[in-house]
Amino acid sequence: MREFWNAAPVVMELSETGGRAGKVKRYSVPGLPWDRFSAWLECVCVVTFDLELGQAIELVYPHDVRLTEKEKTSICYLSFPDSYSGCLGDTQFSFRIRQTAGHKLSMNGDEEKYNRDAPVVLQSLVLISRLPFVNLFHSLLQLVAPEYFEKLEPCLEAVCNEIDQWPAPVPGNMLSLPVMGVVIQVRIPSKKDKLGTSPLKQSNQENLLPAPMVIPTINELDLFGCFQSILIHIQMLWELMLLGEPVIVMATSPKISSDTVLALTSCIAPLRYCCDYRPYFTIHDTEFKEYTTKTQAPPNVILGVTNPFFIKTFQHWPHIIRLGDVRMSGDLPKQIKVKKLMKLRTLDTKPGIYTSYKTFLHKDKTLIKRLLKGIQRKRLPEVQSVIVRRHLLELTQSFIIPLERYVASLMPLQRTITAWKNPPQIRPFIKDEFMKTLEYAGPQLTSVQKGDWVGLYRRFFKSPNFDGWFRMRYQEMCKKLEILHLEVLCEADLLMWVREKSEVEVVDLVLKLREKLIKARVHQLPVREDLLEKLELYLETVINSLPDDLQVVLHRH
Repeated sequence: MREFWNAAPVVMELSETGGRAGKVKRYSVPGLPWDRFSAWLECVCVVTFDLELGQAIELVYPHDVRLTEKEKTSICYLSFPDSYSGCLGDTQFSFRIRQTAGHKLSMNGDEEKYNRDAPVVLQSLVLISRLPFVNLFHSLLQLVAPEYFEKLEPCLEAVCNEIDQWPAPVPGNMLSLPVMGVVIQVRIPSKKDKLGTSPLKQSNQENLLPAPMVIPTINELDLFGCFQSILIHIQMLWELMLLGEPVIVMATSPKISSDTVLALTSCIAPLRYCCDYRPYFTIHDTEFKEYTTKTQAPPNVILGVTNPFFIKTFQHWPHIIRLGDVRMSGDLPKQIKVKKLMKLRTLDTKPGIYTSYKTFLHKDKTLIKRLLKGIQRKRLPEVQSVIVRRHLLELTQSFIIPLERYVASLMPLQRTITAWKNPPQIRPFIKDEFMKTLEYAGPQLTSVQKGDWVGLYRRFFKSPNFDGWFRMRYQEMCKKLEILHLEVLCEADLLMWVREKSEVEVVDLVLKLREKLIKARVHQLPVREDLLEKLELYLETVINSLPDDLQVVLHRH
């Protein structure tokens, strides 16, 4: 059998040759063995293929990882390209699977801190793997896979032990990660980073140790390479992603499929893509029946596929992107056309975007001409990708700034927050009220893009991306209110207040303040430590002013 490796960094880190290393679920408790390892990977799986028996998990490392049968089945089938993909030799691609219901992985403090500080596009629910560091994991597999298939489990054990010594993936930090005699150097992006700037430029590199392998970005894909044949439709792609529309990506290989799907989900950064997406999807996937049923509308998901069988199966889906083979770098690729869905009937369908969708905004012809001219002049692909990413970033920012401005106005004024009352409520998001603000504070202030912005917002309000964005912003505002209220309490004269209160009221205050202090400590709220200590001292003084029996009860709880 030909040796080939496969990586699924978003949900699964894979490598294989008749086998593959995959990332799956691990239960960890801080301080226990493999705790530092699990900050990066859940585990590594080796999947083998037998002509008579089919795929099977041969090895899971560390050995104490627990997988459900459903998860094992999904890993096995997704680990190998299907027979229609035409993969020869080594290959790497990504896939995601759904976590088995009830098979939960508890979040610890480090993960909560990571999610608080990382950009939303790099935050991840704890499903199977947690960190979508695609480029880092692909580079890691390129080092590990050849050695593993020569030396087998001892090699895997040695690598996992090295990873178990890595520092935690803290947003904003430049890290040196030693593995197999090589030091991989990466920087974990942070919310505080200047958008549109190279991650390596965000920090001072003068004091860094020299490293043979520097990864410029842990997660950003080559957008230009992924979209080269569909550049003229980039406005449509951005809108489809913004609105969370159901999309099928039909590609000639799992790599093209997974890269394209991941590139699509990153189109709307820094806005988080809140719908489901499967970089590589096969007929053996456990959600196959759910996604192919014609009794209900297609779900909000992007599926990357290679099997021509899906052409017929997904004819009822509203948007299908069929990609051909990637042409050599430097060539001027033939731009695929937008076609009607009714033409998607036969197995030999030509590349194209099959949809009836009409964009709300006009194409940016200047951008397209600039990119196509760059191809003719053999401009570096890295430069082309920067142009694409900057354009999409500016488009998303122009769209989201009016929403951010309006949401900020829903926050209660700081002067209305007092120590002896619950924090005031956040005003509700009223869509019609927001739409009125577009006349004087809309996208036209920051974007030259013309079109029906109002219609795009109305459609966006119906999408999972709006729900996800607003839930996140609402939680952030609630947390901000908690912080402001806690700071006001810390500055208040509690001793003066309790003098005129009954014992019941004082005990109730003590219990509520304790709860706030515990929440501030557990969630590491950004409140000055001296203020928290002052409040704790106040509480202790208040408790000591109560009768002895009440003091005993309160000290026990």
